[in-house]
Amino acid sequence: MSNLNINITETAQVYLRELLAKQSSDGIAVRIFVENAGTPKAECCMAYCTQGEEQADDVRMAMDGFEAFIEFKSAPYLEDAVIDYNKDRFGGQLTFKAPKSKVPQLGESSSLEERINHVLFSEINPGLAAHNGNVSLLEVYEDEKEGLTAVLKFGGGCQGCSAVDMTLKQGVETTLKANIPELQRVTDSTDHSHRENAYFK
Repeated sequence: MSNLNINITETAQVYLRELLAKQSSDGIAVRIFVENAGTPKAECCMAYCTQGEEQADDVRMAMDGFEAFIEFKSAPYLEDAVIDYNKDRFGGQLTFKAPKSKVPQLGESSSLEERINHVLFSEINPGLAAHNGNVSLLEVYEDEKEGLTAVLKFGGGCQGCSAVDMTLKQGVETTLKANIPELQRVTDSTDHSHRENAYFK
């Protein structure tokens, strides 16, 4: 992972170097990670990282005058990312462009959520897109009676569609179970037959 390709532009480095210099903390760095990586809700984030706050498996990048630490599990989603800084009349803005942040990445250590998102992204949503619909994973939980359950949310043209139950049972659930055998139940977020108000957090 040491050859991770992330481009922090010269203007972004100047901006970050000046920002870090104002923190009055020796050796302060930045840490870069992706929240909800591999999902449509993926968001690239950057935070201050004081000495000792970095993790042992972080990917270290030496910049001009400071260091950047990349969260290990976020690294595949930040491949080919560009972090830039554009000045404008209000001061300026740091921008992230990470083309792989929303694309599920699979490997030997992939979580159940990542595997489900991969199937949704590569096999299910392309078919639903023809009807202007989409489906996303809200959560996975273990139920004593029902077993391992995935809670999905339908959006776009699927939302409010009278055929959504048939789509869920005949298409989505069948495809997910075929790819992820340990998954025992798939339900829609509007199904409140279990765990009252479970999906309003």
